[in-house]
Amino acid sequence: MHIHPIVESPGIVIGYDSDNHWLYVDWRGEHDQESSQASCLLMLEALRGQSCHKILNDNSSITRTSVQLSLWGAWWLEEMMRAGLQYIAWVYPRNFEARQASEGVLQAIQQPVVVTFDDVASAYLWLQQQHPR
Repeated sequence: MHIHPIVESPGIVIGYDSDNHWLYVDWRGEHDQESSQASCLLMLEALRGQSCHKILNDNSSITRTSVQLSLWGAWWLEEMMRAGLQYIAWVYPRNFEARQASEGVLQAIQQPVVVTFDDVASAYLWLQQQHPR
């Protein structure tokens, strides 16, 4: 992976993987609704700046989250799809409570295609096999 940094902050690092033509998003530490929304806006901005249809969404470094799906989240997903997003490989947090919060959010998502993984390697391999529709 050759990752070109786009955003680097304490809570999230976003880069463009030029070999695979996708965004790699590395979430870190604790996230609440406010920090998650701010990070999601950074993801939207990064996606709009790149011509890609996939995101490797790595949540393995999240230590705690209290995120819930909201109307804002539904709006954000629509905007991400308008920007070209078709596939998300979602790596679960290692922390059990954070994983439960993620599972609750993911159950409500019908589009784009979101597939969950316990490790980055499996997510990477799956995402490589997905082709733009």
